Amino acid sequence: MSATDPADPDQLALVAAPGRRRFRTREPEPVAESLPIARVLVDVGLPHLDRPFDYLVPASMSDDAVAGARVSVRFAGTDHDGFIVARAHESDHQGRLARLRRVVSPEPVLAPEIAQLARSVADRYAGTVADVLRLAVPPRHATAEKAAPTDASDTSPPRPEPGGWAAHQDGVALLDALAAGSAPRAVWNPGPVADWPDLIARLVAATLSGGRGALVVVPDGRDLARVSSALEAVLGEGRHVALEADAGPSVRYKRWLAVRRGAVRAVVGTRSAAFAPVHDLGLVCLWDDGDDLHAEPRAPYPHAREVLLLRAHQAGAAAVVGGFARTAEAELLLSTGWARPVTPDRGSVRSTSPRVRSSGDDHEQARDEAARSARLPSLAWRTARTGLRTGPVLVQVPRSGYLPGVACARCRTAARCAACSGPLVVGQPGQPPRCGWCATAYPSWRCPECGHGYLRATSVGVGRTAEELGRAFPGVPVLMSRGDTVRDTVGAEPALVVATPGAEPVADDGYTAALLLDGTGLLNRPSLRAAEEALRRWLGAAALVRSGPDGGEIVVVADTSAPAVQALVRWDPAGFAARELAERGALRLPPAARVAELTGAPADVDDLLTLTDLPTDAEVIGPAPLDDDKSRAMVRAPRSAGTALAAALRAAAGVRSARRSGGPVRIRVDPVDFG
Repeated sequence: MSATDPADPDQLALVAAPGRRRFRTREPEPVAESLPIARVLVDVGLPHLDRPFDYLVPASMSDDAVAGARVSVRFAGTDHDGFIVARAHESDHQGRLARLRRVVSPEPVLAPEIAQLARSVADRYAGTVADVLRLAVPPRHATAEKAAPTDASDTSPPRPEPGGWAAHQDGVALLDALAAGSAPRAVWNPGPVADWPDLIARLVAATLSGGRGALVVVPDGRDLARVSSALEAVLGEGRHVALEADAGPSVRYKRWLAVRRGAVRAVVGTRSAAFAPVHDLGLVCLWDDGDDLHAEPRAPYPHAREVLLLRAHQAGAAAVVGGFARTAEAELLLSTGWARPVTPDRGSVRSTSPRVRSSGDDHEQARDEAARSARLPSLAWRTARTGLRTGPVLVQVPRSGYLPGVACARCRTAARCAACSGPLVVGQPGQPPRCGWCATAYPSWRCPECGHGYLRATSVGVGRTAEELGRAFPGVPVLMSRGDTVRDTVGAEPALVVATPGAEPVADDGYTAALLLDGTGLLNRPSLRAAEEALRRWLGAAALVRSGPDGGEIVVVADTSAPAVQALVRWDPAGFAARELAERGALRLPPAARVAELTGAPADVDDLLTLTDLPTDAEVIGPAPLDDDKSRAMVRAPRSAGTALAAALRAAAGVRSARRSGGPVRIRVDPVDFG
């Protein structure tokens, strides 16, 4: 357009009117010259968005935006946290890419192998990577992150002496393989009175001596403290870290960072430690895999055993699954040839195991006609009296509280809450019954069926048991150890130690005797794992008792013919597990089959099942109504179709998530228990 040409009205419109404020458009910051694309796992947790998304890396963030770093990004109109999993030259996305909002920290907290593990765990449990990473990577603690990194030890500890492993068949060979850097796989069941924390510490020491890292996962803080103490005794100070929630967020994050930075190569912790980023992982060890504390209660509900087995496969590491009892899952590892058994020889077991008797055998019932129904039969009373002459006696009670179950004294109708239908309990002597769910008290309770106003106990807890024993053995100290007040140890002096399973203190010189009460109730629970869990609890208590030659005795109040009782008498967890696995295989129950549990509103469960392209051999059981306006369906498939089952459920959940229709459905693959 020349100067004499008439003015273009469109051009004139671009000229600012006098007095009108001008706004200057901000030029976007240039992107990084090298690897300008960041692939980010965004913390959204929606199944249909369970993949990395590409973002542009501003030049000013390029040095800090490393793989594994925490970042903040814009996603669907809001800010979200995420992790960079990779940097790339270009993106496959055809549209416009958003930029990273900021780098929260340049610390590469997400190791590549943990990102890969998170994907495997999510696939295994029909979940999302975002949910797994919430379990795997602890929340950031800036002060701990800015602290100077701990120097890594440049020497490996010497190869340990075999110690108690010499009494195990193939025990020394297991240590030799670990020290050589190999990857053996074992199911380990130590004998009675074995110092299992010391044995684990020697496994770790052998692994470190071979130049690789080790990871040990235990059920709870008490076990963690024992293993940590053993590791310090065998390895020396500063060669391992204990990852425990009780340490506080700052201390725990500092320890976790020491592992991530490679300063420490030996870790012991509870279930979340299964994701600890140990450098050059050479051993994963799980103690007491039958303990339900190993099952994560948060989505996608993984079990520490399965996480560790995935890690062992992924890292080419050794795997040891140990415990006094053997689960059907551990037996499956042996039956498929994936692992080998490591156990003491039978002669060692016989010489170290306590004498075990059942109150339900024919001889005792002929001698004491009330033995079948008595809670503390004469055999148990005599055994306790004899044991108290030389030391403490352990009394294991399955139920906590005082009276955890009550019923009408006249018509035997179970006492329930009028508000929520929860069971009524009596928490302390002299207190009125209250609801175990909503805590509503009933000082003037009346039976809704017959109008009677008195209650009788249907189950007795640790509190009432301690009270009864105090009256039966006057002058003898009665100590309690339970969920809210757990004792770690007791002395060698005579005392009655009443404890719930898992809360049994360790006696300085071992218990002289143990009474395992209410065994029939344990075995008769409506649960897939009732017998397995009963034997696990009994063996755990029996391992604290002196050997038979040293006078140790155990009385189990249960029917002698029960397979779990027979396994306890013979100290034969292997035989029991083999029988249990065979029975479950015949019935197509886990672990012989893969099972998914779907829980939600009836319409939502039906919708998910309709959308799921199930494997050919899969079978749907239900849906069945639950007590809280929800329903539950079980989907069962052969083990060979387990991966396909999880993938199908995950895909269907993704469709429902993308549609944003209906309510949530909880998907649990291979739940620990159902019944």
